Amino acid sequence: MGTISRRFLVSLRTLSPSLFDFTQNPNSSSLALSLLHLRSIFSNSNQNPQPQTQTPSFPYPYPKTRTPLEKQFETWITKLKPGFTPDDVNVALQSQCDPDLALDIFRWAAQQRTYRHNHITYHTMIQMAINGKRWDSANTLLGEVIAGACEGSVQLYNVMVGYCCSKRTLFARGFDVYKIMLRSQDCKPNLETFSMLLKAVLAKFSKMNVCYVYLHAVRSLHRQMKVSGVIPDVMTLNLIIKAYSLCLEMDGAIRVFREMGLYGCEPNGNSYSYVAKGLCEKGLVNEGVGYYNEMRDKGLVGASNCYVIVICSLSMERRFEEAIKIMFDMLDNNKAPDPLTYKTVLEGLCREGRGDDAFDLLEEWRNKDRYMSEKTYNNLLNELRFMNR
Repeated sequence: MGTISRRFLVSLRTLSPSLFDFTQNPNSSSLALSLLHLRSIFSNSNQNPQPQTQTPSFPYPYPKTRTPLEKQFETWITKLKPGFTPDDVNVALQSQCDPDLALDIFRWAAQQRTYRHNHITYHTMIQMAINGKRWDSANTLLGEVIAGACEGSVQLYNVMVGYCCSKRTLFARGFDVYKIMLRSQDCKPNLETFSMLLKAVLAKFSKMNVCYVYLHAVRSLHRQMKVSGVIPDVMTLNLIIKAYSLCLEMDGAIRVFREMGLYGCEPNGNSYSYVAKGLCEKGLVNEGVGYYNEMRDKGLVGASNCYVIVICSLSMERRFEEAIKIMFDMLDNNKAPDPLTYKTVLEGLCREGRGDDAFDLLEEWRNKDRYMSEKTYNNLLNELRFMNR
């Protein structure tokens, strides 16, 4: 018996002790009197009921207001009629300026019966998440596609590869997507895929020992490109040449350089710069100068680091006339040498006993180089005075 029932019986015993006398004297008359007494108690209570206070119910004075995003969400939900298709969802996603609202619509649609997202809606949603810098949402959507949430497409996979290549922490996942493309029948990697992966790998080329580690990945991508029948362009081939040159694997760089004509590509200034720079750094100065001269004969302009390496290499071999000529060529093409390049040539002339020529060249280079600061000029002038005293 509960606590309330026990309290009720105790109150009855207090009001009428004779009500419970039948337990001591269980005869019919006592029981009947007890029941009659109990009936009179309840009848009196019914005739004089106690007034009960009821709390008046008022409506909530501050009803919940909907935010503009909630109103837009409900508006687009009502526009998606039953039986909507992925194309309808894609139109709704592309109409949103807020990536969070687009993601809410995307998730709501995925919960509806008889509906499943395809590669078009995932492509749109991932692109919106990336553009809106919703990195967590982009990573989640990326994982869903890799897990097989929808059938892939080349455009979808390329967006995923590009996003992974732009994030250092997702570098390995970009190659996971690339492997999925290799295994698929209809979504093979194209030129854009290989270019993005090569750029991501070259970004890892910071030190010489690291370069050799990632050069294997460059070779693999180049080989797979040939197997897949993808015709590279000049930019992609330049990336491969640059990778070989940074590792001083000049045989591979020259081989790719000579293959450019097979793909209908003409070497540009960067192509010659990578080869000439790598040859000079490896100590093959004559070959490097030969590629430089071929570049200039075609009217192409190389990169600044190519000029610097060729000039310093010639100066270290005491071929100052050629170095000075390339220095003037560099200045004529609006490319400024660094102070170390100036110092290498001028100090070499001083060691050869040509101090006066060094002073004259410094003044001439100062007039030609508009980027030479007064501090750089004074430092070079002090060095020449110190060496010719």
